[in-house]
Amino acid sequence: MSKKQELISEMLEMQKKFIAHEQSGAFDAEEYYVGEWKTYRERYQELAAEVREIASQEANFWK
Repeated sequence: MSKKQELISEMLEMQKKFIAHEQSGAFDAEEYYVGEWKTYRERYQELAAEVREIASQEANFWK
């Protein structure tokens, strides 16, 4: 499995966790920004940036 695939897999697992939390009715917007979910958001943003960087390098490689 490539690094990009590993990162995307982690992102998908994070999304499943968030969706389950949101659908449980326990979602609190304040926690999303300053509480427990702040760490989640920050990690997700890191993963997305890394995937974007890898994809950009791949796109430039083929030009």
